[in-house]
Amino acid sequence: MNEKRVYLPDIVGSGYGKFWRDTGRYRVLKGGKGSKKSTTTALNLIYRLMKYPDSNLLVVRAVMNTHRDSTFAQLKWAQERLGVSHLWHNTVSSMEMVYTPTGQKILFRGFDDVLKLASTTVSIGHLCWVWIEEAYELESEADFEKLDLSVPRGNIPPHLFKQTTLTFNPWSEHHWLKRRFFDHPSENISTYSTNYLCNEWLDATDKAVFEQMKERNYRRYTVAGLGEWGIAEGLVYENWEVLEFEADKLGVEDKTDWQYKHFFGLDYGYTNDPTAFIAFAANPLTRELYIYDEHYERKMLNCDIADMLKRKGYAKERIRADAAEPKSNEDLRRLGIGRITPSVKGKDSIINGIAGLQEYKIYVSPACKSTIAELSSYCWKKDIQTEKVTNEPEDSNNHLMDALRYAFYDVRFFKPDNRTAGRRTRGISSSNISGEDFSGEWS
Repeated sequence: MNEKRVYLPDIVGSGYGKFWRDTGRYRVLKGGKGSKKSTTTALNLIYRLMKYPDSNLLVVRAVMNTHRDSTFAQLKWAQERLGVSHLWHNTVSSMEMVYTPTGQKILFRGFDDVLKLASTTVSIGHLCWVWIEEAYELESEADFEKLDLSVPRGNIPPHLFKQTTLTFNPWSEHHWLKRRFFDHPSENISTYSTNYLCNEWLDATDKAVFEQMKERNYRRYTVAGLGEWGIAEGLVYENWEVLEFEADKLGVEDKTDWQYKHFFGLDYGYTNDPTAFIAFAANPLTRELYIYDEHYERKMLNCDIADMLKRKGYAKERIRADAAEPKSNEDLRRLGIGRITPSVKGKDSIINGIAGLQEYKIYVSPACKSTIAELSSYCWKKDIQTEKVTNEPEDSNNHLMDALRYAFYDVRFFKPDNRTAGRRTRGISSSNISGEDFSGEWS
């Protein structure tokens, strides 16, 4: 066989030397857009497979049918970039790549069938390497552990090594990936962070996109550009920040305390989903909303919820709760939460509620950690085929977000005027609500 020699730095570029040579058990790479993390990983894995004749690779994404236009295309590109595509047989229908001189394989699987994924085997050599692309899409750490206990598996010869590579955009600092790999370093974990600044293949127009992002939306730039933890794309609520404040003193300094009223929302849960309670103050004149209290707990009985609300001092407040739980609402009334009121649901109520909240600047107390986590990860759903963002939110990371939306329904009927000046008590009175007949609900 005629040898073809290439100079890898000319093909791969710079910025990934340590990552390229890393043979540790876990190689975890987070990076911003344009950081060449996926293309470098693809180049590295094709190079390694050809270097180690009895190695094999399993490539995994959250959903199997997303491989074709992402990892499969990237690995095929890597073969061409290295000038070795003639040595590979790539089959789209079976989603398989075979290195023809030895029969080594690259297999593609999805976490949408974890059991099948965990039973993946090869007939030649050893399945010693795993690449999990877009690892942030994996909501369940337990699913990752099922794979990790199964692949790579078995004894391998001394010249090989077991390794799982995870690549992703760090959209949320509350994701299990950060806790597992970045917050608790160990000798078998290597973590890397990269960004577009190490990508010498970007031209001036590419770089200009990031510079404009830096000027117009610095928060998004830090995540999408610099690869720092957070969320930058597809987030339902973007206009929010964490802020220290005292709820009882809102508006006092500028003597507009009468403009702020307090609202409360409750979303029921039990085994898998938490019960979520939220409290906030809103000012419809300045379009500002301050979230200052929350409760987020699984396996709460209705008596536990009532005790929690009494303990926090909200027993006499008007609380909008999930209308799908009329029995729970009645139980809470019997238990002393007399002003519990069902949420208003109907056609497009979710979208309309979100649209209303998006008009407000949202401030969150640092104590409301679960609210911060949901705001950081509550995203619009993506179309599986096109991966484009839809106009429908994901039904996850949204328990406090639902409670927030239930309570926000009443904000639109709050009309502050001089008659409420100086009144800073929590709750709403019928004198400053308009737009709907609430007779019988305002005890």
